[in-house]
Amino acid sequence: MLLAMGVCAALVERSVSGRGQVVDAAMVDGAALLMAPLFGAHATGFWSDERGTNLLDSGAPFYDCYFCRDGGVVSVAAIEPKFYAALLSGLGLADAELPDQQDQSRWPELRNRFTEIFATRTRDEWAGHFDGTDACVSPVLTMGEAPSHPQLQAWGTFVDVAGTQQPAPAPRFSRTSPSVPTRPRLVGEDTDVALTAWGVSATELATLRASGAIA
Repeated sequence: MLLAMGVCAALVERSVSGRGQVVDAAMVDGAALLMAPLFGAHATGFWSDERGTNLLDSGAPFYDCYFCRDGGVVSVAAIEPKFYAALLSGLGLADAELPDQQDQSRWPELRNRFTEIFATRTRDEWAGHFDGTDACVSPVLTMGEAPSHPQLQAWGTFVDVAGTQQPAPAPRFSRTSPSVPTRPRLVGEDTDVALTAWGVSATELATLRASGAIA
């Protein structure tokens, strides 16, 4: 991704300056840049090195995953006050006496309450319960389930390629839509075409096939 961004930037710069340049991109640079917000949070003391204690690494009870009654899982990402209020309402906790959302010392209490409540229904029951709300609660789908999800079907996120579901090309453009990928070629499927293009005659092909040299 970093290399692609660099190439795009270099092409834009070339159109302005008329000069080319070498793009020097490294994966470690990309990883560091993706971590830039977290490095900033760490520098201010907002982010701890201890895993599972921070806002976005499952430390916060309102940004985590929970097991349901059937063993399924739902994800919760209700960080902003509006979404957190919708989460509490959906869990029946709107009027409950709870610790302040940002009181990290009492996050374990909140987690216990959420864990107990989510365990009372199945994953799909919770998905239906929160559907259409701003609570930021979603079912965690398996790879087999994802292509059949109504939202992903409506958006065309997956395409069928020779009987196999796979992600559709992205991103999408308004004028130049990418074509649907084709299946990989089978071993030997293009042998005759390739060898003929290289000058091998039909008689030679038959001989090679009879000898077992080609499939």
